[in-house]
Amino acid sequence: MRSRVILGALGVAAIVGFLAFGATAFRSNLTPYVSFQQARTTPGTVQVAGALVPGSDSINKVKGTLEFTIQDEQKDTLRVSYGGPVPGNFKEATLVVAVGRFANGELNAENLLVKCPSKYQGLERAKQGAS
Repeated sequence: MRSRVILGALGVAAIVGFLAFGATAFRSNLTPYVSFQQARTTPGTVQVAGALVPGSDSINKVKGTLEFTIQDEQKDTLRVSYGGPVPGNFKEATLVVAVGRFANGELNAENLLVKCPSKYQGLERAKQGAS
């Protein structure tokens, strides 16, 4: 009987430990959206969103990175450097979300999310015009 109580207590302790570890791991992976100004002063990983500045993108062959500028609603701009594969729809982007760390005057992005105009956008406008 006593061994069952001990095993039960160990089981509960293990479950509590796993839940605490899971919550801590989940919380540490959350990346907050911040303004460009906050991104420049935050030492950790941040998430920013902005419109792609037309004609600002280029491939840096020396560093092997895609470099571009995004602009927020306040017209502030931020230079971004991304070393991953260039998204196929990057040139059509209406919004770019970059996740990374700010260093040496630019955001070094680890991940990019590119939002493009919907392929249904033209259909919606045509329906509105017909009404």
